[in-house]
Amino acid sequence: MGMSDEELRQRLELLREEHRDLDEAVTALRDSGSQDQLRIARLKKRKLQLRDRMIMIENQLIPDIIA
Repeated sequence: MGMSDEELRQRLELLREEHRDLDEAVTALRDSGSQDQLRIARLKKRKLQLRDRMIMIENQLIPDIIA
């Protein structure tokens, strides 16, 4: 059985929060002049994974409307 709409909304909010945190971490690393490109790339990859999951949940919450 799938998650309820409320559970999906809660999960979506947690993913959004993690995405924001990662964005802040990437910005902080860049602003500090960090040369750790591998770490920055990993954080960006994780952000993209989170974004994909957020889109999947958003699509589950929006009903298909056939015109």
